[in-house]
Amino acid sequence: MTKSQAATSPTEHAGSPFTPESTKNTLLKACATAGLDPVNAELIRLGENAVYRLASPVIARIGRTVAYAEDARKEVAVARWLATEDFPAARALPIEQPVIVDERVVTFWESVSDAEDYGSPVEVGTLLARLHALKPPTSLQLPPLDPFARAERRIAGNDWLAPEDAAFLDGQLARLREDYAALTFELPQGPIHGDANVGNVIRDVAGRPVLIDLDGFATGPREWDLVLTAIYFERFGWHTTEEYNAYVEAYGFDVMRWAGYPALRDIREFLMVTWLSQKADHDERVAAEVRKRISALRTGASRRDWEPY
Repeated sequence: MTKSQAATSPTEHAGSPFTPESTKNTLLKACATAGLDPVNAELIRLGENAVYRLASPVIARIGRTVAYAEDARKEVAVARWLATEDFPAARALPIEQPVIVDERVVTFWESVSDAEDYGSPVEVGTLLARLHALKPPTSLQLPPLDPFARAERRIAGNDWLAPEDAAFLDGQLARLREDYAALTFELPQGPIHGDANVGNVIRDVAGRPVLIDLDGFATGPREWDLVLTAIYFERFGWHTTEEYNAYVEAYGFDVMRWAGYPALRDIREFLMVTWLSQKADHDERVAAEVRKRISALRTGASRRDWEPY
């Protein structure tokens, strides 16, 4: 059995809460399997993944369940491809991975920087323009984009959601699937990041922007990569007009002028709610935010009071 296939304590964390305590235990076992030192590991993010900074410096990403194993394998393969293109993206450690322990999936990465210094909208636009011009090798076999791949799992597996909220979100999911299927995209399809925004661009020690979180890579409409920055500007007010205009100029296309933008915006907002709901069970501040967001989806209320996560 290889390291990437090994499973340690298969029932210890099956169905257990995805918390700092449980993910730290998973990290210790994964580091032992990979031959890395977990001493003084620091938790820097807990969301879709638990992200730890090791002293090496190395970044460890822990996926919630083995259902994320294929995404993790794809993420490592994408990183190796982008390295051959000299594209500024996260670099996977040259070890056999992913590592599977406690029915969770762990990958290890070179640390971009000791600080979370996020990129700017114009840097996001510049990186996307360069990324979308690349042609991946046929051996990479990027899957077609499935915008709703994780949404159903997030709703069905979430015991925190009230039954009426879960039913509402299921109904929204069905409607948005139909809306997405009816879209006609303007830009050509090709390799996309899948979750492109300032939170997934980190500046390295030399101040250069680097694309991270590569697990959402797919073949799909380029508009999917462009819409988050537009929403952050138009709906949430997280970017200024000047920042958004610079972003559009850097990329060369304004997704807000495309007829399908409102539908894609609604889909992205819905997915942001289902993503954040995974953290609500263990954080009352997050729980209050999710309740507010679900209410806004129901009523059409302003999104200007949504907090960034």
